[in-house]
Amino acid sequence: MTTASPIPAAERGHVTQLRVIRSEWIKLCSLRSTVFALLAAVVAMIGLGFLFSYFTAARWDRLPPEERLVFDPTMVSLRGLYLAQLAIGVLGVLVVSGEYASGMIRASLSAVPRRLPVLWAKALVYAAVAWLLMTCAALAAFLLGQTALADHHLQTSLSSPGVLRGVLGTGLYLTVVGLIGVALGALLRSTAGGITAVFALLLVLPVLAQALPSSWYDTINPYLPSTAGQSLIHVQQQPHTAAPWTGFAVFCLYALAALVCAAVALKRRDA
Repeated sequence: MTTASPIPAAERGHVTQLRVIRSEWIKLCSLRSTVFALLAAVVAMIGLGFLFSYFTAARWDRLPPEERLVFDPTMVSLRGLYLAQLAIGVLGVLVVSGEYASGMIRASLSAVPRRLPVLWAKALVYAAVAWLLMTCAALAAFLLGQTALADHHLQTSLSSPGVLRGVLGTGLYLTVVGLIGVALGALLRSTAGGITAVFALLLVLPVLAQALPSSWYDTINPYLPSTAGQSLIHVQQQPHTAAPWTGFAVFCLYALAALVCAAVALKRRDA
């Protein structure tokens, strides 16, 4: 009588991080909200970047001298990132909170009892998609924007100092925004709460900080999440901001802290 050979772990359906990543990729692609949110982010980046560049060039002769002195052709063509970041952040929240709303999270955590691989897979898959798409969108926005500015010879090129960093940095910044959205969605388990937190972090907090005395504001401003992250995008360093990579490192620490808090909450709380 022959003895049956052991079935390899892969054939038994052993849970691995790679398989969890593949599962999260399928779920992300199957969400209708994914297409709408990513399309909104791309349209905002490219469309608004071109419009801002076109209208800036059209009224260049009427611009006050002080505005001409601080004119940054790279940043004008990337202006759409301010709206794109909201779409990316909201979708990051939905990647996790949508499963809590539908109850699918129970099936996900039952299939992966250790739980944390689910969070890491969601973050990795969404970060990869956001980085690739937003980097391409930023490059397209830059090229179209410079075409619009070329009529008045206001354009710049990727070979100019700091320009390539600004364009690629836009993709990196929006990727980290997406990771913060994923972390807040996992931490708060609520679509409304997560979206509110993203808006507060990126939009409300900088406005509230401006109400502080100027000496306090100048000290705090470089370390605000959006200010720190966007320092990577500006070709010329703005007043009272950190150096480009220093500021981006601070922004990444915010995302890391949020992910760590989400991981701890996921391990301790019931589904």
